[in-house]
Amino acid sequence: MHPIEHLRYVARSGGGDPGDLAREAAFALGSLRADPANLVVASRRMIERHPDAGPMWWLCAQLLVSDDPSTLAWELADVLMDDPVTARLTSALPADGAVVTVGYPPTIADALVGRDDLRVWCADSEFRAGDLVRRLDRAEVAAEPITHDQLPAAVADADLVLIEAAAACDRRVLTTLGSQVLAATASSAGTPVWLVTPTGTRIPHQYVAEVARRAIPDDDGWGASVDDLPIDLVDVVINADGRSTQVGVALRSECPFAPELLRTGIV
Repeated sequence: MHPIEHLRYVARSGGGDPGDLAREAAFALGSLRADPANLVVASRRMIERHPDAGPMWWLCAQLLVSDDPSTLAWELADVLMDDPVTARLTSALPADGAVVTVGYPPTIADALVGRDDLRVWCADSEFRAGDLVRRLDRAEVAAEPITHDQLPAAVADADLVLIEAAAACDRRVLTTLGSQVLAATASSAGTPVWLVTPTGTRIPHQYVAEVARRAIPDDDGWGASVDDLPIDLVDVVINADGRSTQVGVALRSECPFAPELLRTGIV
């Protein structure tokens, strides 16, 4: 596939794993070998189409400040393909534990598949809990969907709650829809909340603010595609370095700030 057609395919893709989208964009941008001006245009278009995908901001920011963006794009694609956060979460989960999660968080799902000793309760969001239950069933992991009225009891019985970040920094965390209610319920019950930050989701605060502006419309709260999760509801962060209770430190950005991504108009 020609790189430009590949980029169009990524731009048109809806939903799915943000890390997978960023990886496909990396493949396309690496093959495109665009000059700096065209790379800025292509990056802005990717962000426009997927404004709430933290890994896309992470990818484009690094390419825009690189002296060799084509080579770097392939390297970053490899990092996204084998995200170390999955293994860190898999090993950090308690033996024979019970956990609650919400929706279909891709990295959390990948980690849970490797832990058939766990019991997983799946709260629904955007009608995706069923997808997670079916995947875990195939991996012989005990999983069942729960309704909103079952949420308090499940959270109280669980060892921990797992929430996946869409974009995060040490000032603000944006997560899967439904996460705020789940985290608040966990806080009330005294159940620890673990925030999982897949590679590419820890980005500069300027980007997180822009993601929030685009994904949580001021004039239409029903149209939000992410939750704005209060940081004080988070007890543990899982990132590429492992498990940390130093929430602010663990949420520091893992990519540089490229102001070009926030500008509009002429390059």
